[in-house]
Amino acid sequence: MLKQSLNLKLSQKLSPQQIQLMKMIQLPTQAFEQRLKQEIEENPALESGKEQEETYEDNYDDYADEGNESIAADDINIDEYLSDDDIPSYKLQANNYSADDEDREVPYAGGLSFHQSLINQLNTFSLSDEEYLIAEFLVGSINDNGYLRRDTIDIVDDLAFTQNIFVDENKVDDILYDVVQKLEPTGVGARDLKECLVIQLEAKNQTRSVELAAKMLDTAFDAFVKKHYDKLLAKFDITEEELKLAIKEVEKLNPKPGGAIVGNSKIAEQVVPDFTIRINDGELELLLNSRNAPELHVSREYNNMLKGYQEAKVKTKSQKDAVQFIKQKLDSAKWFIDAIKQRQQTLMVTMSTIMEMQQEYLLSGDESKLKPMILKDVAEKIDMDISTVSRVANSKYCSTPYGTKLVKEFFSESMKNDQGEDISTREIKSILKTVIEDEDKKKPLTDDKLSAHLKEKGYLIARRTVAKYREQLDIPVARLRKEI
Repeated sequence: MLKQSLNLKLSQKLSPQQIQLMKMIQLPTQAFEQRLKQEIEENPALESGKEQEETYEDNYDDYADEGNESIAADDINIDEYLSDDDIPSYKLQANNYSADDEDREVPYAGGLSFHQSLINQLNTFSLSDEEYLIAEFLVGSINDNGYLRRDTIDIVDDLAFTQNIFVDENKVDDILYDVVQKLEPTGVGARDLKECLVIQLEAKNQTRSVELAAKMLDTAFDAFVKKHYDKLLAKFDITEEELKLAIKEVEKLNPKPGGAIVGNSKIAEQVVPDFTIRINDGELELLLNSRNAPELHVSREYNNMLKGYQEAKVKTKSQKDAVQFIKQKLDSAKWFIDAIKQRQQTLMVTMSTIMEMQQEYLLSGDESKLKPMILKDVAEKIDMDISTVSRVANSKYCSTPYGTKLVKEFFSESMKNDQGEDISTREIKSILKTVIEDEDKKKPLTDDKLSAHLKEKGYLIARRTVAKYREQLDIPVARLRKEI
């Protein structure tokens, strides 16, 4: 039996322009500059920089081309594009920088990439052409942390298929051990952490402590990393002082030798703050990076083309097509200019509200002054969608008197203390970190004991919550914090 029913469904769809605006709001400063550059390159009707004052005619006569087709003034409204508000320039630049302000952006060095540095070092070895190609292939297989995570047999197969080099596993291993693992920084080319640390120890001056550390890593690695000190003392028949000296030798090593080179193969990105917060006479001042507020205007050439069309007595079909093209580009340019303005306003309104809500912290720099604040709190204050606030918080940086911070660092959930007052989870984490730093490292506090310590201070935090916060702070469990 067939049933017929009527259902009403309310749905909201974003226009392509709205989607583009949301994407633009999310872009950090450097990515936004690239987007701006791309738009200017693709749309000849859009230009950056100041434009000389110029007046334009407002009236646009109707016309008919030779096919008696007409375009009314309503179809192409020059006023919409050439009003006094938009031309000669559309100034979006924030007026919070004077001519005397200095550009204090800190330059950074590019340097050689990690892999290029390794390849350059291969030239210091006496290698045949085949050996060089194998060594170069091995270097190319090393990840950014400095490890070779591929099996030798896979490398042998790849050499055969991609380089037309046919060798056995022993040949590849010989070049790995005798060449690649001799490169700087020491430890590169290791298969795992154990091998990486042992390589570094073997390259050091062989003192008693260094030899003992290498022996422990080589024969009792699991017991060493798990800090089973009693087992190590018994196995190697050593004193606590000897064990302590061996541990200190290992602590000097680099578990990620690939990171020892500043110019890693991943291009280091310079963090450009989107906002700056200053303290002026005890008051907070918010500045938007001027690179987020460019000057944009409609191209003078396109303006002249419109004026020429207006003054033309004969309206041909090709002229009509040209004007339609101009109109499309002008529409796009006008929308983009408006979108930049809206992006700027959204950033300023959102950050101003965040600054207002975290005023106490920003004036003092004391993290315990950070108020509980979630995306919804800010969204309700500025009457915007939570997703818009999220786009600002997750991708923007703010320069403060206490360092450059990701905007989302100003957000935290709330919990109640024993007085029933709302406190920030950031405050609790800060206190937890302090408690762990002050603990007796010979008897580090378990999560249960940490929970009890926090309760004594008035923070009613369960053990599992303590464990979660400890992990978020990248602090290991009590057993791995133990020292002798």
